[in-house]
Amino acid sequence: MTEHRLTPKMNRLARVLVGASIAVTGGLIAAPALADTPGHSPVGAPPAEVANNQAQRLPKVTAAQVLDLASKQIGVSENAQGGGTKFHAWYMSSQRAQETVARDGGSVRAYANAPWCAMFVSWVGDHAGIRPTMGWDAYTVTHAQWFKNNGHWGTTPKPGAVVYFDWNGGKSIDGIDHVGFVKKDNGDGTITTIEGNTGNGKVEQRVRPTSQVVGYGYPVYSG
Repeated sequence: MTEHRLTPKMNRLARVLVGASIAVTGGLIAAPALADTPGHSPVGAPPAEVANNQAQRLPKVTAAQVLDLASKQIGVSENAQGGGTKFHAWYMSSQRAQETVARDGGSVRAYANAPWCAMFVSWVGDHAGIRPTMGWDAYTVTHAQWFKNNGHWGTTPKPGAVVYFDWNGGKSIDGIDHVGFVKKDNGDGTITTIEGNTGNGKVEQRVRPTSQVVGYGYPVYSG
């Protein structure tokens, strides 16, 4: 399966449940954890308090550690139907898939052979222990919008950032086709990335022109 986002039909099954935005002061993040899905926080707790409580429970994870985990997945390949990876299996068993299907209808099994670039990014964040600041979703557009809504969105490539692409060079979140991790800004108009569902349906390291980048989501790292 070639690299691309979920189809509009799959989008109905994979929209994110976006929580309240955290406070932003002078462009800097005031609370180090992003708003997670509704229903997982104390009733009546203000967003900043919820964010701080989440942050206290998070392990100290660096961008280098996340990139190392992502790099160790290089070579993982989909099956002939375009699915069958551990990223699919994890997402189908996750609370996110259950919530989305409960809200939108359909079946969790619809994810079995779905495009999986966003599932890969979500899997890495979850297995690194920083899902509250990495987010999780199977649809690139809603995952990117989650970063933007939480004030963790920008245009500067940084190691460990989540990078979103539009193959036509557009700059609208609605036009996003693909997602991966920034490994390095090469300083020549390209970035080195680690991506799932790319090439021949594998996790691979790639070099991409920044002209195809819509924007970057910034998880919170310890250093």
